[in-house]
Amino acid sequence: MKRISVVGNSGSGKSTLARRLSARLGLPRLELDSVMHQPNWTPIADDEFRARVSTFMEATPGWVIDGNYPVVRDAVWWAADTVVWLDPPRLANMRAVIGRTVVRLLTRRTLWNGNRERWSNLFRLDPEASVIAWAWRHHGARRAELGEAMKNPRWGHLAFVHLADRAATARWLASLKP
Repeated sequence: MKRISVVGNSGSGKSTLARRLSARLGLPRLELDSVMHQPNWTPIADDEFRARVSTFMEATPGWVIDGNYPVVRDAVWWAADTVVWLDPPRLANMRAVIGRTVVRLLTRRTLWNGNRERWSNLFRLDPEASVIAWAWRHHGARRAELGEAMKNPRWGHLAFVHLADRAATARWLASLKP
């Protein structure tokens, strides 16, 4: 396991697990959100996004990449040897994404490229404007999409690790040899 894609719904723990995997296995990590979300939450152009991700993957024989962006998924998965799918139940996922959002708001934590969570994330129902609404709306679709991908012969070269809760994730991570 040297080229790992960590996927799951928003708030499922992708970045946390990717950070821990990176440290445990001594592999560089790329958080796709840090590339996608330019200053003022401006999305990067698709061609530039693909180019930056490709440059990262080509720079080293091993890596951990976390995120779900369809525009780069094929390239990441063709190069990967393992996909780790974090798949908590919807309510656990929502507790996590709401809690994370509140903590980021209260601490004014700076995210990627100077961006910060917006208070409107707590109240807006538009998934394009609120990560909470996004997580709610996409939970079932993400689960179906990744479940189908696991069965798709196109991805037969990948080892899929499907983790349904934080306890399973902790046990799996602890089982890895550095």
